[in-house]
Amino acid sequence: MADQLKRLVYIEDEEEMIDLVRLILSRRGFEVLGANGGRQGLDMVRKEHPDLVLLDLMMPDMDGWDVYQQMKADDSTREIPVIVVTAKAQSIDKVLGLHIAKVEDYIAKPFSPQELTDSVEKVLARRQAPQ
Repeated sequence: MADQLKRLVYIEDEEEMIDLVRLILSRRGFEVLGANGGRQGLDMVRKEHPDLVLLDLMMPDMDGWDVYQQMKADDSTREIPVIVVTAKAQSIDKVLGLHIAKVEDYIAKPFSPQELTDSVEKVLARRQAPQ
């Protein structure tokens, strides 16, 4: 299982960001599926059941918090960890995300490739650790 390719869904309305994240994480052995916007992302998460979801908050069709709430309300997607990746980087937003909504991590754009990789690996390692 540890050698199995980890599949991530990145829900983001900017195709360039999806391509950038796919490039960064594929070099580390992750498969990144891009979903253009919240509605498509939610459908993809339900269909693919990825190991992890990277989620932008500000999207025109469906806001990231709506996607997150629907994931957590659905028994089939509730346990999938979520890392918020957003330009909404004020400290209050981070507090809301990490402590109120209980996302696994919160990355502010712009981010370094190392910051993204570290966060993904940390969250996935935590998921694999025996409870």
